[in-house]
Amino acid sequence: MDEAAVELAHRMFDLAREGAGDRLAAYLDASVPVEITDPKGDTLLILASYYGHDAIVADLLGRGADPGRTNDRGQTAIAAALFARSAPSVTALLDAGADPHHGSPSAWETVEHFDLPEMRELLGARLDT
Repeated sequence: MDEAAVELAHRMFDLAREGAGDRLAAYLDASVPVEITDPKGDTLLILASYYGHDAIVADLLGRGADPGRTNDRGQTAIAAALFARSAPSVTALLDAGADPHHGSPSAWETVEHFDLPEMRELLGARLDT
């Protein structure tokens, strides 16, 4: 990979972390792959979920980002969204087919380990419907 491509990839991950949705969308519109991963296996979706950027999560899902993809540590976007206490992202990920039992830690294990009762309630309510 040439230096310009590496720099572009770093910029994409920074935009997902920072919540710069319009700028990220422009790059995606220009054919940057929605499933691009960083050296740790984090996708744009996992990073946006972890940092609580609900609009970016929704946009990435709308562009076909895989809600079940794991990074190199086995972490998923839904576990990241739960950790960030982001109800809109959790809901969008579940609607897109995210499996709360997938990953390590799974979404369920995340809410238990970090004692997130409001997220446990959301997850339970969504799965009971």
